[in-house]
Amino acid sequence: MAVSWFVFLFFMFLYYVYFENSSSNPLLIRRIEELNKTANGNVEAKVVCFYRRRDIATTLITLADKHYRQGEMEEEMENPEMVDLPEKQKHQLRHRELFLSRQLESLPATHIRGKCCVTLLNETEALKSYLDREDAFFYSLVYDPQQKTLLADKGEIRVGNKYQADITDLLKEGEDDGRELEKLEEKVWDPSHPLTEKQIDQFLVVARSVGTFARALDCSSSVRQPSLHMSAAAASRDITLFHAMDTLHKNGYDMTRAIAALVPQGGPVLCRDEMEEWSASEANLFEEALEKYGKDFTDIQQDFLPWKSLTSIIEYYYMWKTTDRYVQQKRLKAAEAESKLKQVYIPNYNKPNPNQLSMNSVKPGLVNGAGVLPGAPGQPVGLGRACESCYTTSSYQWYSWGPPNMQCRLCASCWTYWKKYGGLKMPTRLDGERPGPNRNMSPHGLPMRHSGSPKFAVKTRQAFYLQTSQLTKAARRVCQDLLRSRYLARHPYIPVNTAAIKAECAVRLPDMSKKPPPLKQTVRKPLESVVRYLEAHPCPPKSDPPRGATISMGSLTPIKSTPILNNGSPTILGKRSYEQHNGLDGKPSSGFCAAHTTHSLPTLLAMSYSLIAFTFGVLMHLVLGGVSRMYYVKDGVIIRVHVVPLRTSRVNGS
Repeated sequence: MAVSWFVFLFFMFLYYVYFENSSSNPLLIRRIEELNKTANGNVEAKVVCFYRRRDIATTLITLADKHYRQGEMEEEMENPEMVDLPEKQKHQLRHRELFLSRQLESLPATHIRGKCCVTLLNETEALKSYLDREDAFFYSLVYDPQQKTLLADKGEIRVGNKYQADITDLLKEGEDDGRELEKLEEKVWDPSHPLTEKQIDQFLVVARSVGTFARALDCSSSVRQPSLHMSAAAASRDITLFHAMDTLHKNGYDMTRAIAALVPQGGPVLCRDEMEEWSASEANLFEEALEKYGKDFTDIQQDFLPWKSLTSIIEYYYMWKTTDRYVQQKRLKAAEAESKLKQVYIPNYNKPNPNQLSMNSVKPGLVNGAGVLPGAPGQPVGLGRACESCYTTSSYQWYSWGPPNMQCRLCASCWTYWKKYGGLKMPTRLDGERPGPNRNMSPHGLPMRHSGSPKFAVKTRQAFYLQTSQLTKAARRVCQDLLRSRYLARHPYIPVNTAAIKAECAVRLPDMSKKPPPLKQTVRKPLESVVRYLEAHPCPPKSDPPRGATISMGSLTPIKSTPILNNGSPTILGKRSYEQHNGLDGKPSSGFCAAHTTHSLPTLLAMSYSLIAFTFGVLMHLVLGGVSRMYYVKDGVIIRVHVVPLRTSRVNGS
């Protein structure tokens, strides 16, 4: 039986919906920005991405929890119900948290599986209200997938003397505040002037004419406004009129003096606003930023126009809205909005899920020692393992969950919860230990079990080596007085100024090529001291070994070969102690160690030689069948023996 999400939907813009990109993974949560129809007739949705906690790295989850705990402490003081929230509800509340992103993507409309509700976290609303509503989510942080950062999506309330004015005490009726308004205010226009409206309009026409002439004389203005019509339009903006009226007021409304002030001795006055100060490339950047961020002027300044002040950007925005370019863009956007899809029909989704488990294919298994477990009345009998989330043993439909080798499954209710909220209903021990995604985990968040096969082994890292340059090799020889290799080898934590050594090597190297460094002379002791040492320590006399002793091969015990263990294979012996590896410190206890220490070094060497010679002689005797001479050591004396061949018969009787 397939899960039917809904019959149909009529979508408008800014709707929050579920998208399905995998039959086993949780549903994606997206916000529809617009609907577009492709050339082949399919409908695609341009959406804004929202991320779950399981989609974000562990370090960022830690920051999000820290941000959440800081807000939680403030809420507990105002809302005591937060303290009494059970652990299960806290666990499910984490599944309702999302992270907004600025990332846009296009997805087929046929992958839509339902509607949901996503809101900004409201501090005045109880957190339990999100659990009481189905398909309700909240967010408070913005996630950047490229930069891997988390930022708050709400402004701060600026409190303090830096942002707010100090409120003085209320004055009594008739009481003067003591301020001199003449010093605090500046008069820029007097309505009781003697000029008529016609004279003022004539003066403004003269000011526009002077502004047009000034733009004709300016080289940069002639490039930006190549035609006379554009120059006259620029000279007719408010910046020119404000300057003309200010000039008229400063000259006492005397037309003659005001006109003379418009054209001083250096040339006509040129007044420019932000529309003329900005270049064409800066205007294109502003329009691109406005398309991406809207009226978020702070982000526009940081990402697109950092060399412009915030005041300049805001002033340019309101001037840009009065231009013909803005009017044309507004008309084009209105036409595009009319042509775009405003609604789309989503048919009923009845395709079977590949993760469904048929009741006939479920093999009977043991769950805590029980075989076939009875189900509820009216429901089929539950076989095999219980639900991994709610631990129920009966359900009208089961779904495989997790890696196939683990054979985990979920009931129908927990499967719907997993697809919508991306987690299990009940908290587990691993929730606190694994807050973020791991590369060794399956898409369901479970640890992968490896069987020891090389196919599932951990991928080895790429090998590398450090190659010494020719200049570094030469610096070791040329700058030995600066390097002090032996001293630095014994003090590895002392820093070495390689740049200074290489620079000194480059200076010394031309001279060293002409005069090669002398070889280090070996200091040898004189012959007289060597002779005196040999006279003081003479070699001990060696006695001749007895002759004629023979040994029969029949009295020899065959040598048992000891198998050689591979260092790479695991040993079957127990872990040996330090004394077994390195011997005991102090006085030996007893046994072979006490007897072994009585022999001198020449005796030990002779015993080793005797054992090797004896083994080699036996092998030669067995191979050649002849008489071999052998030597062994007894009481510090080397003895030579003869090995007599044995008379043996072959298997075939020859």
